[in-house]
Amino acid sequence: KAPEVICRNEKRILQEAVDALLDNTMRRSQNTALAQGQRRPLKSLAEMLKGKQGRFRQNLLGKRVDYSGRSVIVVGPELKMSQCGLPKHMALELFRPFVIAELIKKEIAYNIRGAGKLVDEKIPEVWAILEEVIKDKRVLLNRAPSLHRLSFQAFQPVLIGGNAIQLHPMVCHGFNADFDGDQMAVHVPLGPEAQAEAKNIVASVKNLLRPGNGEPIVDPSQDMVLGCYWLTKIKPSAQGEGNYYSSPDDAILASSFGKVDIRAKIKVLPVKLPKYEIFNGEIFETTVGRLMFNGTLPDDFPYINEETGKKILSSVVARLIEKYGIDATPDILDRIKEFGFRYATASGISWGYHDLKLPEKKEEILAEAEKLAIEIKGQYQDGLLTDSERYNKVIEIWQGAKNKIEDLVPGTMDKMGPVHAMVSSGARGSLGQLGQMTGMKGLMINPAGKIIDFPVRSSYKEGLGILEYFITTHGARKGEADTSLKTSKAGYLTRRLVDVSHDVVVTEDNCADKDGIIVSRSNMESYGKKLSARIFGRTLASSAGNFKKGHLLTMADAKELESSGAEEVNIYSPITCLAKRGVCRKCYGYDLGSGAPVKIGEAVGIIAAQSVGEPGTQLTMKTFHKGGIAGGGDITMGLPRIEEIFLLRVPKNPAAVCDAEGEVLEIKQAGEELDLKNTDKIITVLIDRETAKTDKESKEFYIPFGRFVTVKKGDKLKVGDVLTDGSLNIKEYFAIAGRDKTQEYILKEVDKVYSMQGASINEKHIEVIIKQMFSRLKVVDAGDTDLNTGEAVNSQRALEENERAESEGKNPAKLESTVMSIDKVALSAAGFLSAASFQDTARVLIKTAVMGGEDKLIGLKENVIIGRLIPAGTGFRKEYMKEEEQIEN
Repeated sequence: KAPEVICRNEKRILQEAVDALLDNTMRRSQNTALAQGQRRPLKSLAEMLKGKQGRFRQNLLGKRVDYSGRSVIVVGPELKMSQCGLPKHMALELFRPFVIAELIKKEIAYNIRGAGKLVDEKIPEVWAILEEVIKDKRVLLNRAPSLHRLSFQAFQPVLIGGNAIQLHPMVCHGFNADFDGDQMAVHVPLGPEAQAEAKNIVASVKNLLRPGNGEPIVDPSQDMVLGCYWLTKIKPSAQGEGNYYSSPDDAILASSFGKVDIRAKIKVLPVKLPKYEIFNGEIFETTVGRLMFNGTLPDDFPYINEETGKKILSSVVARLIEKYGIDATPDILDRIKEFGFRYATASGISWGYHDLKLPEKKEEILAEAEKLAIEIKGQYQDGLLTDSERYNKVIEIWQGAKNKIEDLVPGTMDKMGPVHAMVSSGARGSLGQLGQMTGMKGLMINPAGKIIDFPVRSSYKEGLGILEYFITTHGARKGEADTSLKTSKAGYLTRRLVDVSHDVVVTEDNCADKDGIIVSRSNMESYGKKLSARIFGRTLASSAGNFKKGHLLTMADAKELESSGAEEVNIYSPITCLAKRGVCRKCYGYDLGSGAPVKIGEAVGIIAAQSVGEPGTQLTMKTFHKGGIAGGGDITMGLPRIEEIFLLRVPKNPAAVCDAEGEVLEIKQAGEELDLKNTDKIITVLIDRETAKTDKESKEFYIPFGRFVTVKKGDKLKVGDVLTDGSLNIKEYFAIAGRDKTQEYILKEVDKVYSMQGASINEKHIEVIIKQMFSRLKVVDAGDTDLNTGEAVNSQRALEENERAESEGKNPAKLESTVMSIDKVALSAAGFLSAASFQDTARVLIKTAVMGGEDKLIGLKENVIIGRLIPAGTGFRKEYMKEEEQIEN
């Protein structure tokens, strides 16, 4: 028998081997099991599952598919909006099984192998059959990164030569595609149901609106804008100027005979068509070009008698969709596209080096600024200014000089020249870019985000000096680094948002909610948003203006309410929705992607996550420093601020919140002697004894240096009033001010960040995410239920458990509402599959195994993982209908 010590050692080795097999990262000791003769640890069973390359994310949530291809995209200017150009040999490979089936059916081949050979030989019959096969088929095009649902759209393939996929120029915006070498993937929906969905739901012509804010995403751009603008601009003293014509057709005829210039100002008598009603039958001034442009629009669309730049064209598209609906608009847009391209070509616009002229007074302005800068430097050397004062003054001087020069730039442009046409039409370029090309480049930022106080005086036309060039490379490099960091950060945020909200689906028509939320005009206007944008597409929870409770507001209704001077509007919201699962149609309102009331089964959670995540890449990564004062409040903005809110991080020096009702007694400096550098303050509040829970007479709030006090002596305060500027600690605010105020605060803060960056999102998407953040209840005492004290559970499950306990005459659990970060909500999902595929895979699986958890397959991810159709959209309705049928039977 072996000695005890050897047995113990062998047992230890065996235990370690088993541990390493299960999870090789868990061992705290140094000796993880290594692959033979290698320094790399072996991959354990747990590691097979976790991370991006693990089983869940690599193989279950995303699979490689057959019948797909990818290629470079090029513009297809002659395509209809519903079409895409597909290279012949690519299409043949993609539709191979269909072609083989046809060959056998037509008895050109007698078995699959023979048919396959014929396809490989590409005999003429094969091409004919391919044309036939794809006649009524749709293919899906996708451009990575797929940030929102418009990154996948379905098109009718048109067979073309060459190796590049052709894309309609107007759908680029949704894909965020351009033709500088982008690639796209093609997928073939195989079954009849998939083809039907591609045709009726995913088709490019059905997706003209952005699901994030309901604005059109198809827009004429670049060459199309330039062509329309060039043709509708009046050319002074052109041939035939001032001619009179008895009808629009006569004028167009005269121009085709060369009697009048297409851009000359002429006078025309309108004909009796709804289009010309605005002129009341009187002669109006216009050009032949404008008559032709209006000819592309429907007969009852009001006449547009101005230069059609980008803004006008965008508003035309929005009006077309509003007036004629989504189905009729694509054909009109195709006509505008044809028209724009045709006249951009006819105009022969091009531009060269000499079209850019330098502002004449530039040298004068620079000399003046130089003189002032030298004066400031002298004052600093004489000890009259501190270094930071000198720095700020110098920057102010050069910024002022740059602005003065930029103001001169528009004056250097030839009003009929090509540069003016491109910039003022909105086709390409901006005054800012022109300012750099002909004015001066200005001040640059160093990698730390500080402005360098040496200005770049040259413009690109004059060329940069060696030192100037070197300074600009600073900013350029920082830009590159920031962009790549930002992209991955934004992508990760989107993923977390999807995980938290993927199970929110529209499940019923009407929940029993009576309250809704109140939207106030002053609150919206405080960060530059209109009331109408906030209440559009929502159901009224109490009557307002001429509209009764329960009315679904269209854009026109919302504008009417806004102009009637309504201060507050009570609307239903996903936040207050009482639907058992997901949300109801009444609380959600319009589906912004289709401009109609939302359908049952719509996956509004995913749409919310994509709408909040997709503009994330446009947000900045900046943290502004207040003039470089140490300890001064840094203002977090952009993406970091969104993360801070959704992850409930505690901000640096949060704002002070009043937790008692009372009156401000005094605001004084902290500390006895007055210290100029450190000016912390203390606010003393006299507590209102009747409402207070404490016996104290007053309460002091300590305000750290850098925070600005927003209350004054004598102000009456309520519980939850904010005493200073700065961001709140959301958890603390929730404990003091309660649920409603916290939800309002989160909504306002998120909305503010996006509005300031000019990325507008409809608030209902943020509301869906907020609903999820408040969707868990904390178990204070489990009573006789199956819940565990201290855990956070889905409110739905908790209420069901309590109902069950009460019906059996047992003690229900005591619950309290709580706010959780999106990470925690995702990990506390009802089903373990979704949580395990998100983060902390091993921990989630261990916890589920220990607790004997189960997954009811309620969300979308769970169903994708086990390979079922998702319970949303077309998949939802079937399930829903089955239940309805059973009830009826």
